[in-house]
Amino acid sequence: MTKGLFISFEGVDGVGKTTQLHRLRDYIESRGISAVTTFEPGGTELGKDLRRILLHGEDVSDRAEALLYAADRAQHVDCFIRPALERGQAVLTDRYIDSSMAYQSGGRELSRANVLELSQFATAGLWPQRTYVLDMSFEQSRARLTGELDRLESAGEDFFERTRAAFLQIAAENPERCVVIDASRSIDEVWNDIRCDIDALLAQRGTDHE
Repeated sequence: MTKGLFISFEGVDGVGKTTQLHRLRDYIESRGISAVTTFEPGGTELGKDLRRILLHGEDVSDRAEALLYAADRAQHVDCFIRPALERGQAVLTDRYIDSSMAYQSGGRELSRANVLELSQFATAGLWPQRTYVLDMSFEQSRARLTGELDRLESAGEDFFERTRAAFLQIAAENPERCVVIDASRSIDEVWNDIRCDIDALLAQRGTDHE
């Protein structure tokens, strides 16, 4: 049993995960809890090399892609996430297992059971206590993206819609862990939903530890 608080932010590209993650870190720290932020892929030194291949490599097959994401996640959990949790810190990550389930199973249409089994092996069964799924349409997402698109961002609307639908399915199947938030609204409106939920979660954890 880990001591810390593990929170993930999920959703398609352009929904504002990073902005909200950093707000939540500052807020949690204002409550007297040490917090660290991280991301996938690329949250470790090994992960940086894997991120370059995954997001900007030219010829990565669908199954190879799933395996590379799992390798990145295994290193991430072993070298960063689990040690921080054992120290009693709050860990906030931009993407985790649900991204593999949504992108590789939903978007790439690989076997859902295979992707889940691979992810469970990579993490030794470590799941977040809370996952915020930020949701928005393809048109809204594309309007927010800047610069050259990576391999996943340039995969097209059909890929996007399969991925988005997979995120929403995951959230519907895991209501005790996942909170879906309409990310098409203002930053402050999105943050208010997250703040209200995290207040309730922290209050519950305080009760559980009494």
